[in-house]
Amino acid sequence: MKCTQPGCSGTIADGYCDVCGMAAEPGAAASAAAAAAAAPATSADGTTCGQPGCTGSILDGYCDVCGSPAVSVAHQAQPLSGGDASVATSASRVQSAAIGSRLAQSTGTSSTRRTRTGSQRVRAARLGAGLTVVPPAPTVDASKAINPHPEVPESKRSCSKCGNAIGRSIDGRPGRTEGFCPQCGQEFSFTPKLQAGDLVGGQYEVAGAIAHGGLGWIYLAKDRNVSNRWVVLKGLLNSGDPDALAAAIAEQQFLAQVEHPLIVEIYNFVTHEGAGYIVMEYVGGKSLKQILKQRMSDNNGDYNALPVDQALAFILEVLPAFQYLHDLGLVYCDFKPDNLIQVGDAVKLIDLGGVRRIDDEDSAIYGTVGYQAPEVAEVGPSVASDIYTIGRTLVVLCMEFRGYQGTYLHTLPPPESTPLFAQHDSLYHLIAKCCAADPADRFASADELRGQLLGVLREVVAARTAGTALTSAASVLFQAPAASASVLGWAELPALRPDTTDAQHAWLASVGSDDPAQRLKDLEAAPEASAEVLLARAHAALELQDPAHAHAFADELLAQDPWDWRAVWIDGLAAMQEQDWASAQSSFNAVYQQVPGELAPKLALAIACERGGLPDVAEGLYLTCVATDATYVAPAAFGLSRVRGARNDTQGAVAALDMVPSTSRGYPESRQLRAELLLAGSGHDLAVLDQAMRSIESVSMDGAARQRYTVRILTQALEVVTDGKAAGGPAPTLGSYTATEDGLRDGLEKAFRSLARDATVVEDRVALVNQANAVRSWTLT
Repeated sequence: MKCTQPGCSGTIADGYCDVCGMAAEPGAAASAAAAAAAAPATSADGTTCGQPGCTGSILDGYCDVCGSPAVSVAHQAQPLSGGDASVATSASRVQSAAIGSRLAQSTGTSSTRRTRTGSQRVRAARLGAGLTVVPPAPTVDASKAINPHPEVPESKRSCSKCGNAIGRSIDGRPGRTEGFCPQCGQEFSFTPKLQAGDLVGGQYEVAGAIAHGGLGWIYLAKDRNVSNRWVVLKGLLNSGDPDALAAAIAEQQFLAQVEHPLIVEIYNFVTHEGAGYIVMEYVGGKSLKQILKQRMSDNNGDYNALPVDQALAFILEVLPAFQYLHDLGLVYCDFKPDNLIQVGDAVKLIDLGGVRRIDDEDSAIYGTVGYQAPEVAEVGPSVASDIYTIGRTLVVLCMEFRGYQGTYLHTLPPPESTPLFAQHDSLYHLIAKCCAADPADRFASADELRGQLLGVLREVVAARTAGTALTSAASVLFQAPAASASVLGWAELPALRPDTTDAQHAWLASVGSDDPAQRLKDLEAAPEASAEVLLARAHAALELQDPAHAHAFADELLAQDPWDWRAVWIDGLAAMQEQDWASAQSSFNAVYQQVPGELAPKLALAIACERGGLPDVAEGLYLTCVATDATYVAPAAFGLSRVRGARNDTQGAVAALDMVPSTSRGYPESRQLRAELLLAGSGHDLAVLDQAMRSIESVSMDGAARQRYTVRILTQALEVVTDGKAAGGPAPTLGSYTATEDGLRDGLEKAFRSLARDATVVEDRVALVNQANAVRSWTLT
């Protein structure tokens, strides 16, 4: 008989199922026998429904719970035909353990819903990319967002056409909220046109005004046609303003295609009493400007910028929305803290009033002083000008940017006098590239910016936690570095990853000679001297120890594209071969500024500074690499140890080596170097010698090498013990050896005899045996 457990395909044998192991239900055998006798072809009335998970019974040929017809026994037993061969390999045929509702049914539990939430480890907050935590913003109740006394402060009343101050107080009399600009004659009105209860477009019932924006008043309303959901009506400053009206109509026309989870949704466009209104999604959260204002209020009125990691997290999250708009041929134009709303642990880009097509040369351009790129007034907005606004917004979020609308209208404050930039060098380079004076010098896309910003975020979080990196993040631009304890050469630095979009990428795959001379000859036959071909030629020249030709190939690449930083990277590698450390520093620093989120140029620059007389700069760069990425820990820690050791900071050098984790390929070397440093600076301290011995004993190494270290350490310790100069008294142990004269002599004797056994030259073997005999303790035998 078949097992009656829901979903099980087993058969009862000796009272238990041969698949799931459950015991047969009482009376199941008799029921099955009766069913088989009554209806051999189909399940009889009263038998259990054959549908997996169903607890019903067959009644009149159909299940009284799920309604499925009785299952044909013949069909159940029918083997898979050739046409069903794909089902035979499907994972759906593999029996799985009961869980959830299946488990509840099999155990007789009556619960039909989850009673607890379970582990939250699979649900990570969106903001912060899993690297940092941004406090969620509570959802704002729509009804509480209504402004009971909507009015525009006189200090913010300006003409929408000429920008002249209007509606201001004169001789103690309040300024007018409606009238004409005395400068250009443009009509203005700062009075809300809609009142609570007004029905707009026969569908939207106004609840009240909530804010005043660049295009006029913004209202909250209920959509009577869609479950009374809250919507926002964005009105015009003045229906007679042709630019404002054109912007609103354009927004309604082409923004209907904009559908992205990070961008506020446009529902409709309606008119009411001669004025136009855009109907959009209500986003019940806080803008970054409101968050900054709240932080300022909580700080007794003093500016209180966001923590750098949180500011980066907000920008990182919204960048896909910019890339989406740019891919549609649209530019946002007016990004600033006001226009990014945080809702819970997510963000929304709002206020699409300034969005326009990239090729639009006629529509009015909307922007904000201090955020708008300098070239916009002459050539119009572009992807590059959007990148500029993102960089300026990031500065405002991170620090009190005094003079950003005046002294530093189109520049950044110098890093040496700006604590934020002095502390976060990579952040400065990131913002500097976003806000470069020449649009061509900025990031080429929001995606490119996002990749580098993520790297900067990793650095900032690592610096804040001040711990050794525990994770790594694969770069799309560079491979991992070597873990050598010696100074890395050009070939051991992270290699450039190939650009798979290069026109000659497929052809290059056929060039695989191990001989660099032959490879260079083959590369000369390339169908086209593309960027990847020139890089391959340069790399072959470096392998041939021909830095001059490597420089030449780099120059050729820069002639094709002056912004291709990979050519400058090649120049840096060639300069390393030439030991021209000043040129190497210059090249690698230029690469660093172009890709500030990458660690490879920082590591390369650190080596060039270490070899070129700038140890302090090298130390800072090594520390950044050690803290940020696990794959960079070993080479950077070795470099850090070298820099500190060169200034006789033994303790600091040892601490650097201790940063190398035991899981690293460089760990054995780090232990040996640690022992060397401790031996060199041990003096008469047995405790230091004990650390040296434990360093050697903690790793696997060649037997002869281990014994040689043992001889050195025990010999030095024996001198300390026999001279009675042990600092602070003798240590109880020296690694696995007893720190007494007899214990040390026994250890030395064993080490010498072990070395003698492994010696291949007779004279060496004899000398080692003599040393063992000389050092052994005196005994009666």
